[in-house]
Amino acid sequence: MLGVCYYPEHWPEARWTLDAAMMRDLGLTTVRIGEFAWSRLEPDPGHYDFAWMDRAIETLGAAGLKVVIGTPTATPPKWLIDAHPEILPVDIKTGHVRGFGSRRHYDFSSDVYLGEALRITTALAARYGTNRHVIGWQTDNELCCHDTAMSGSAAARQAFQHWCRDRYGTIDALNAAWGNVFWSMEYRDWDEIELPILAVTETSPSARYAYRQFSSDQVVRWHAAMVAAIRAHAKDQWITHNFIPMEQTGVDNFALCEQLDFVSFDNYPLGIADIALARAPADALMPFMRTGLPDLTALYLDQTRGLSKGAFWLMEQQPGPVNWAPHNPMPAPGMVRLWTLQAFAHGAACVSYFRWRQAPFAQEQMHAGLLRPDHQPAEAWDEIAQVAGELALLGSLADKAPQADVAVVVDIHSRYVSDIERQGAGYYYDRQLFRYFSALRALGLDVDCVAPGQDLTGYKLVVVPGLAAPGEADVAALMASDARIVIGPRSGAKTREFTFPEALPPGDLRGLVPVRVRAVETLRPDCNGALIAGNQRFESGVWRELLDVLDGEVLARYETGDAAVVRHGRATYVGCVTDDGYLRHLFEGLAAEAGLVTTALPPTLRLRRRGDLNFAFNYAPEPAEAPAPATAAFIIGSAVLSPYGVSVWRSE
Repeated sequence: MLGVCYYPEHWPEARWTLDAAMMRDLGLTTVRIGEFAWSRLEPDPGHYDFAWMDRAIETLGAAGLKVVIGTPTATPPKWLIDAHPEILPVDIKTGHVRGFGSRRHYDFSSDVYLGEALRITTALAARYGTNRHVIGWQTDNELCCHDTAMSGSAAARQAFQHWCRDRYGTIDALNAAWGNVFWSMEYRDWDEIELPILAVTETSPSARYAYRQFSSDQVVRWHAAMVAAIRAHAKDQWITHNFIPMEQTGVDNFALCEQLDFVSFDNYPLGIADIALARAPADALMPFMRTGLPDLTALYLDQTRGLSKGAFWLMEQQPGPVNWAPHNPMPAPGMVRLWTLQAFAHGAACVSYFRWRQAPFAQEQMHAGLLRPDHQPAEAWDEIAQVAGELALLGSLADKAPQADVAVVVDIHSRYVSDIERQGAGYYYDRQLFRYFSALRALGLDVDCVAPGQDLTGYKLVVVPGLAAPGEADVAALMASDARIVIGPRSGAKTREFTFPEALPPGDLRGLVPVRVRAVETLRPDCNGALIAGNQRFESGVWRELLDVLDGEVLARYETGDAAVVRHGRATYVGCVTDDGYLRHLFEGLAAEAGLVTTALPPTLRLRRRGDLNFAFNYAPEPAEAPAPATAAFIIGSAVLSPYGVSVWRSE
């Protein structure tokens, strides 16, 4: 399916019928509405005005379009803030209240706001939970965007104290777990506990780690209440949420999506690439300035499929320049079509474009839509019309999403540890995750993204870029797998209380690879050392662990002769940040052992399989050869990929 995000409250009602007809004629079938409309739905406290939404839904439905309602809780109206200013969050970096005037101005620990959000959500669900034109619901909008997962409010402090009491039982147990004897940080009672923010220098890493987990739990608690309120009235309609890139939420997304029917994602390849490469040299950005980074987009799509445990939606797909990145170029001709087909190749069931018409007012007036502000089609229009026709050639994709042969474990605790304890300014867990994923995709391998502790049955290669503070279930899942396993550096580095494990890292992961990390050094990114594997020389740097090998084969050493990469049976431990060349070398060898066929791909060409369909995507401005067999029968495109083109063929 193809869809669009629409804001009927922005436009004269006289245009709604024409807009709906144009959507239908373009090939769109679903429309999301309502997610920022609280002030129009409840213009005064307790006074609801649903009449305009009734008419909007009826107009869209009469054109044959199906409606998704977004609950408007991301934008509490001014009258609510004036009545209850305590619902506003407090910035953890400055201690200042984050005020009204944009969006996401609420505190997940505010019980007052929880009640207000439940009230408007329940009112909407009661009115539209059986509406024949409404197929589903989106909770809120982009939870935790703009660094809103954590708040430094009085409500958050009190809730954190209660959370700590429930977790530790006694204040002495908390003091011992956090090592509060250090720097005289010991507490005498629960009400003395401070949020680990706004101190003179760094606060306790154990306290910060607990605060991250607490904040995640608060978001999950709040969201679960919203889902329950909808389900009470919308028995035959599904519920989803539109996630932003996973590293930006700061919460456990696997826990956050447990109550949903499926997961959605908001896909903005150019804006994300501009931010990701903000400090990179121009020659690194230029090839992908108008396309986005192929593997970063793929990583987000595969993470969304992993969260959804199957088919997912793109609730917002970029169709032109955005307004929020440092720089906002136009997509290359053909890229909106490519992004759309790429999403379907990675498991999407619907791609919904943001947005129908570019608004001539307010904060997002420079953000493109399918129509310009003068109501004329924008540049992406013809590409979307082309995709609408091509989807019919692919047939039903619902049964074409088998498990991949390769799994990458995505771990929120590794992200917390990386953020809290920098140690090396060049080490970022998310960068590690991306590089491991990218090395696999450069070999033409399909990848599933899975949670720590998830059943790994059926996978032939399991890659763990980092598992900094593994739980018992996380280790058990790896031990139970018969796949070849690769574990990256800083794994098993901490306990769940942010302390060193007994007998040193990698802690319980030593059952897979019997090594001990006796010391760690962190280097400047431009001061790398060597990584020597046989007669090949690669780079190692940023994070380097000195390993004592208790048992196993040393696959690579530093220039000092110390062990850097060790294999024991089916598991391999990589004790350093290394370059892309070594990762591809390692993965290619393990894939061959596992019976997986690899294809070395240039950076601008990527593959993805969905059932018996093979997709090839060309991110280059010149033609490329599709790595298809000579006998391939092409459904879309041909053996020669056009610039920024897509080819699809069926496997025999």
